[in-house]
Amino acid sequence: MSTAGEATGTTEATETIPAESGQIPENSTVNRRQGFGDGFLETISDGWADRPEVLPAPREQAPYAARRRDAVSAAFPGKRLVVPAGPYRVRSNDTDYPFRAHSAFAHLTGWACDAVPDSVLVFDPLPAGGHDVTLYFRERADRTTAEFYADASIGEFWIGPRPSRAAVAADLQIPTDHIDAFSASPDDLVVDADADLTRFVSELRLRKDDYEVAQLQLAVDVTADGFDDILADLPRIIAHPRGERIVEGVFHQRARSDGNWEGYDTIAASGPHACYLHWTRNDGAVRPGDLILIDAGVEVDSLYTADITRTIPVSGTFTDVQRRVYEAVREAADAAFAAARPGAKFSELNAAAWRVIAERVHEWGFLPVTPAESLDPATGHHHRRYMVHGTSHHLGIDVHDCAQARRELYAGGTLEPGMVFTIEPGLYFQIDDLTVPEEYRGIGVRIEDDILMTEDGPVNLSAAIPRTADEVEAWIARQSA
Repeated sequence: MSTAGEATGTTEATETIPAESGQIPENSTVNRRQGFGDGFLETISDGWADRPEVLPAPREQAPYAARRRDAVSAAFPGKRLVVPAGPYRVRSNDTDYPFRAHSAFAHLTGWACDAVPDSVLVFDPLPAGGHDVTLYFRERADRTTAEFYADASIGEFWIGPRPSRAAVAADLQIPTDHIDAFSASPDDLVVDADADLTRFVSELRLRKDDYEVAQLQLAVDVTADGFDDILADLPRIIAHPRGERIVEGVFHQRARSDGNWEGYDTIAASGPHACYLHWTRNDGAVRPGDLILIDAGVEVDSLYTADITRTIPVSGTFTDVQRRVYEAVREAADAAFAAARPGAKFSELNAAAWRVIAERVHEWGFLPVTPAESLDPATGHHHRRYMVHGTSHHLGIDVHDCAQARRELYAGGTLEPGMVFTIEPGLYFQIDDLTVPEEYRGIGVRIEDDILMTEDGPVNLSAAIPRTADEVEAWIARQSA
């Protein structure tokens, strides 16, 4: 948050302004701008202790990112490639959202939560083949520059130290240069502008390397701690009129203390809100007797994120109907897990989960047709009234990772070792759905786990988080003791 005496709120106006001049450039903070007196200008650059720079050792992900860049280079011989980190995004007026680098940029540089806005990774083609790769970014505004005190967006007086070009080059093992040295060309292939390059860098993430798998496991483990925190705070959550917000806040504290942020907006959906798939208002009460569906994931400092959902009986125990619905969803999740194996079609996971869902809602009398008829993609899908979404998506540096991959490699693709994906079936009986008995209305259940495919089969990275109805009840009892 900028302070009331801010010199400038933008990167454009960095010149010093004598207090008496009255020459204040026009921008969004014009009415807040304070000029600088001669005494300040004459002394601000002096009187600082020496701050010798010690170059860092290469970070752990540097060699992995180098191999990814090699793959990109080999795929686009003779082409100049540009991968922008992206800019700050305005939240309101002169207040920005927290910066997060573009996922492809982070993946190819290894620069994660500490990346500098407006940086650009450039692949310059070489005559003999391959590319020279350079990372361009805005040099730090230290005490040797006027920007140090005059520019609130990059000046170290305002935002603290930023890395030098030499430090970033040593850290990431990539040659660096000042952003002013970068010139765009009309022949550049730019991520998010060129379809082939955008697709390639997305498909490059379909199979995770060892570093990525370890970071995803870390994200899952921190997320598990966040779920424990929520259950331990259930009395306060129940007591507050907007208990869903308390759930969100408790999880946010864990995400920020042990990670970088949440990987996506937390869903804390209690009672009938659990039937809305993307409920993120989180402004409702959390009442004993209801279920609360919590869909949340911590994004760790490397920007890899977990994506976990658990559905919790607020009172600590499921009612008979709640348990029946919950265990049907768990059965569907287990069926999808059993269908997961190297070489299986990604779509087979969805088919296995839907088969269980169709059978159970037919068993309860909710389908006007047989399960087989409902599962017919041309004339059926009656069961999707109660589970409209699919069962799985890829997971990684994005919560919905590899989203620009070709359909034949994603929904129509096969499972391979190194892939990480979710399994997340659900059942949702909205509060005004007259096709189900009254005791089912307002019940929403989803169970979501994060799965790594190995050569020996699937591994549930989130298996330590209780899943069965009995395990969930025991979990609540432990955390509230």
